[in-house]
Amino acid sequence: MDLEARAHSEHPEALRLWLRLLTCAQLIEKQVRTGLREGFDTTLPRFDLMAQLERHPEGLKMKELSHRLMVTGGNITGITDQLVAEGLVERLEVEGDRRAWRVRLTPRGHSMFSAMAQQHEAWIVQAFESLQPREVEQLHRLLGKVKRHQQRPQASDRP
Repeated sequence: MDLEARAHSEHPEALRLWLRLLTCAQLIEKQVRTGLREGFDTTLPRFDLMAQLERHPEGLKMKELSHRLMVTGGNITGITDQLVAEGLVERLEVEGDRRAWRVRLTPRGHSMFSAMAQQHEAWIVQAFESLQPREVEQLHRLLGKVKRHQQRPQASDRP
């Protein structure tokens, strides 16, 4: 039984909506994880790390990757070690800082990521194919409204 199925009509509509959003996100993520594993023999964390590096051709320091992916440095190190061993990323020394490393995609990594990103986009488009373009636009707009509301300063955040 998923989270959404646990909500009943006596629960507030907003709670039921939240659970439906969460369930949809989990189902789509499961499809993406399965597709990456079966189609590319990789994981979502590896894809996410490569996506960050794709956006920064000069590379990123390990600490920057950790911050952007919101995971520990140890997680980044383990994933990076695997990708280096496969020739998909490379570590470069950071001038003036012997303790830091900059990581960037190799040409092979760029090529592999490009194929994965193209397929990833197709999976996401497919996940929403039951909606009309107008409905996708409307849902995007409404969720943007929720996002903006959540990002505004809360009374509890003020001194």
